[in-house]
Amino acid sequence: MPKRSFTLLVNQPLTAEQADAFDHCDAFADGSVSYTLGPENPGDRARVPDAGALRELSCDIDAPTLLDAVAQVARDLRLIPGLRAVGVRYDDIVTLEEATQRCGRELARQRKESAGFPDPEPGTGGTEFYSWRGITEWLARIGDDVPETPCDLLVADRALRLADALEDADVAPGTLRSLGLPAI
Repeated sequence: MPKRSFTLLVNQPLTAEQADAFDHCDAFADGSVSYTLGPENPGDRARVPDAGALRELSCDIDAPTLLDAVAQVARDLRLIPGLRAVGVRYDDIVTLEEATQRCGRELARQRKESAGFPDPEPGTGGTEFYSWRGITEWLARIGDDVPETPCDLLVADRALRLADALEDADVAPGTLRSLGLPAI
């Protein structure tokens, strides 16, 4: 089964108690989901260089599709009291393996054989990283239309954002059904 890599956005930075529950939860024991723990005092979080990272989980999940992978982590995250998934994203910077996963075709060989393939990003050290946007532009030039944002990612992100918006909203079941949503 292919590995799906993505960033899951959560509703809040993990507290020390949530991090402890996360670390002892069987669903996350394989290390396929990681988090960044910030300072215990919420007031100190503003001084963290990338405070947004405190609301992100890095995920590398074995699943048949990206949508299945996101759904699995979002479901398992509910095992941690007070945490829930509120969105998902792909980063622009990828390895060739991640780019291959996204477009469904082998890129390592094509990179060597085809003119115009994007160069690796500068200063990435031993592992070569590429711009996903640059790769999709190259694929379009050679006649292979690959969307910059995969459909599975759009569906997962929109579903999680809608679920988050409905979390504390008072919406009548008839209204939800009228919108094509199941009444909760």
